[in-house]
Amino acid sequence: MTEIVTHEFGPFYDSESRVLILGSIPSPKSRQQGFYYGHPRNRFWQALATLLGEDVPETVALRKGFLTRNHIALWDVLESCEINGADDNSIRNPQPNDISMILDEADIRAVFTTGAKASALYEKLCLPVCGIPAIRLPSTSPANCAFSLDRLVGEYRTILSYL
Repeated sequence: MTEIVTHEFGPFYDSESRVLILGSIPSPKSRQQGFYYGHPRNRFWQALATLLGEDVPETVALRKGFLTRNHIALWDVLESCEINGADDNSIRNPQPNDISMILDEADIRAVFTTGAKASALYEKLCLPVCGIPAIRLPSTSPANCAFSLDRLVGEYRTILSYL
C-alpha cells in the first residue's frame, strides 16, 4: 500500500563529522524506532562495526555514540515521498532534504549513498544544488541478498580513507 512519508527525524552529525552517509528515506521500522537503519535484519550497523573494529551498537544511544566517535554523519536524500512500505523502487514524487546545513557546519570530506535508488535520487536532486559527487555504496537492506556481510564490509572500506 502506497503512503506519503515525511522524514520524522533530522540528520545526525556534529562539527567533527567527516563522512556523510545518505540513504533514501527511513523504512517503516526505522521510523518506528526513530533512527536510521532500524530494521533488525539490515546489515548497516554490523558492516560498519566490523569495518571499524567495534561491537555492533544495538540501541539508538549506542548508535549515536558510535557515529560520533567515528565522525560519521547520517541522513537521507529525501525529506518526503510516496512509497510502498520500504520498497525504494516504488518511490514517487520525491522531495529532497537540504543537505547544505551539514555541509556548512561539519568537516565533510566525502558523501556516500547507500543503494542504487539513494544514489540516483542524490544525483538528480542534490548534486545539482551542492555540487559534491557522492560515492555509491551497496544497500545493506536484507533485500540485497547478493551481497554477503564480508562483501559489504569490503565495499564500505572506502569510507576509511576519509575518516
